[in-house]
Formats: sequence, C-alpha cells, structure tokens
Amino acid sequence: MELGLRNVPSGAGLGALTRNSKFSQQYATHGERLKQTHAEQLSTQLSVFQAALLEFSRTHAKDIRSNPAFRAEFARMCTAIGVDPLASSSNKKGSFWAEMLGTSVNDFYFELAVRVVEVCRRTREENGGLIAVAEVKDRIQKQDEKIGGTGTSDVSEDDILRAVESLKPLGSGFTVFELGRRQMIRSVPKELNTDQSTVMEAIQVLGFVTHSMLRANLGWDRARVQTVIDDLLSDSLVWVDAQAEEKEYWAPMFIGNANK
Repeated sequence: MELGLRNVPSGAGLGALTRNSKFSQQYATHGERLKQTHAEQLSTQLSVFQAALLEFSRTHAKDIRSNPAFRAEFARMCTAIGVDPLASSSNKKGSFWAEMLGTSVNDFYFELAVRVVEVCRRTREENGGLIAVAEVKDRIQKQDEKIGGTGTSDVSEDDILRAVESLKPLGSGFTVFELGRRQMIRSVPKELNTDQSTVMEAIQVLGFVTHSMLRANLGWDRARVQTVIDDLLSDSLVWVDAQAEEKEYWAPMFIGNANK
C-alpha cells in the first residue's frame, strides 16, 4: 500500500523561521522600551522624593539639629531613598547634611566622632579596646554634665553609631559589631574569635565566668578553657578576681550591667 505524501514548499520552513525571528526581535525591542520607561518613572519618583526630603529638611532643620530621635528618623528617611546623609555630595560642597542644613549638623557629627575616639582611647587600658555603645554615650553625657555645658550631651546611641560610621573613610580601625544583646565599638584591629565571643557573651549574661562554669556548660576541656581565658586576659578584655573560692573572670564593660 502506497502512502501519498503532500508536497511541502521548500521555502515553508525558512519562512516560519524568519517570522519567528522577527517576532523575537519585536518582543526584545518592546521589552527594552518597557525597561527604559520603568527606569524613567523610577528616576522621576526618586527626584520627587528627594525634593520632598529637601523641603522637609529645611522646614524641620531646627528639630533635626536638636532632637536625637527626630535626627535618627530623618537619617532613616534618607537611607530609604538611597541618600547617605554623611557621604560627600557630587558637587563637592560638602556632605548632604551640610548642604541641606548648613554646617552645624555636619560639625555635630564630626565633633561627636572626635569625642567617641577620645572615650575609646582613654578606656582602652581597662577594656582592651572593646566598649559598649551605650557606655560611650553615658560617658559623653557625664562629661558634659561635669563641665555644666550642653555640647553634644543630647545624643542618642544612633548618633554614636553614625559618628563611628563617619570615621571609616579615614581608615581609623573603629568598627561596630554585636556581642550578644549589645552593640560594641572595637577600637583595636584584633577581632574576637568564636571561643572568645562565646565567653564574652556568657559574661554579659551571667556577670562573670569560672573555669568550672565554662567546662560544665560548654563541654570544653581544661586546655581550651585556659587558652581562651589567657587570651582575654592578655588583651585586657577580662579581669580576674582571685579572692573568690574559684577564680572569677569579669569583663569591665559589663560590670554592674549584667541584668540590663
């Protein structure tokens, strides 16, 4: 039995391929147009937001300068639309803060950064270069109370963090990290290893640790406990109380604040 084959034009396959190619090009062109339109719309919206932010900063400049909570919220608004308040601007007139509010706010963070550095250096021998952000804030406020001036006394922890952030371009080596429930400033290049961080977190919660406490709760052997304690002692991150029945190791930055 013979099967009848239909005659297929020799150019039919090539024609379909050409049509598909044209459709693909059209889709690609349309897609690029949509992307460009979307980008232009986003750019327009961003310009509107920045203009509104500029007007807001001018209207509320006094509150931004004097109120820590208001200042922090304004900074978060800047971040939300991609504006770094402390970054240099493109026209080289200064930072965004300086352009929007004059130099007073910019000077505020510069002066605060200097005071943070002073506190960290002054306390380095007693805490090994590791200090809580909250303690830095308290020390600065107490200094201002002693001299009877306002200065930078009305500061928040957010202000302290931004002041430390402003030091990064200088290669100062000051960094902020979390240790347990606290934000800490490290003013020395050495970082805590995993075992040291574990012990410091335990001290933060318990107030102090002993060899037996670490061995019982962490399952470490005697050599591991001794090594981490010796390292912390050599860096002045912990102090030893040899008067107790078993030696107790305290961190000066957490003394009196274990339950906070």
